[in-house]
Amino acid sequence: DLDEVIRRANQSHYGLAAGVFTKNLDTANTLTRALRVGSVWINCYFVFDAAIPFGGFKMSGLGREKGAYSLQNYLQVKAVVTPLKNPAWL
Repeated sequence: DLDEVIRRANQSHYGLAAGVFTKNLDTANTLTRALRVGSVWINCYFVFDAAIPFGGFKMSGLGREKGAYSLQNYLQVKAVVTPLKNPAWL
């Protein structure tokens, strides 16, 4: 029963990753959306790429490593306003 699998998996205090092995794409999609984990591997496990963010939910970590999301920890947003002599919107 998928509902029981989801309930039991999400009861954990940790949420780093999950592996889903199935031939049914709907089952894979349902579990991927429902599991409170940072990574879900479908029909494989522990496969990494530098462009894919990695990190967990709950007590499995804060933030993400790798990928564009990891850069957010090192960036500051700045608004710059300067009057233009001939602004494009006028």
